[in-house]
Amino acid sequence: MLISSHYVVAQVKSDYDKETDFSKYKTYSFEGWQKESDQHLNEFDKKRILESLKSEFAMRGMVHSEDNADAKIALYVVLDQKTSTTAYTDFMGGYGYGPRWGWGMGAGNVSATTTYSNDDYTEGTLVVDMYDSDSDKLVWQGILTSTVTEKPEKRDKTIPKNIKKLMKKFPVDKVK
Repeated sequence: MLISSHYVVAQVKSDYDKETDFSKYKTYSFEGWQKESDQHLNEFDKKRILESLKSEFAMRGMVHSEDNADAKIALYVVLDQKTSTTAYTDFMGGYGYGPRWGWGMGAGNVSATTTYSNDDYTEGTLVVDMYDSDSDKLVWQGILTSTVTEKPEKRDKTIPKNIKKLMKKFPVDKVK
C-alpha cells in the first residue's frame, strides 16, 4: 500500500476582476520578472515560458506588443526544495484457527513491515499577473504549481503543456 509520492501534476489557480471586459484587451507587453525571480531559471526555460504564453495569448486574439499595449504581463517564479517521504506497508498474514471463525485469517498471525524512503525534489510556482495598462489595476492572476523536471527534453514538453493548462483558466476562450 503506497501512502504518498512527490510527483505533483500541475495544479492551477486563477482569479480575476469579474467587472473587467477582457475582450477589450488586444495587445499585451511583458513587464519582466518580478523581484528578479528569473535568476533561478536558465535562458532556455525562460524562453519556453515566454513563447508558451505568447502562443496561448495569440490563441485568444491577443498580440504581443511592447509599445502602448492594452495589458501588461508580469511574471514571478518561486522554486522550493522539498522532501517527500513515501511509506510502503507490507502486510504478512497467516492462516490459523480463531474462535468462532473457523479456519481463516488469524489475527495473531498478521505482521506488518513499513519501509520509508525520502526523495528530494524541486517544486516550482509560476505566477502570471495581468494588469490593465491604463489603470495599473490587476485584472487577472494565474498560478501554476508543479514538480520541476530535471531533464531539459522533458521540460521542453511539460512547460508548454502546463502553460496551456494554466491559460484554460484565463477569462477569454480561444478564438475559433
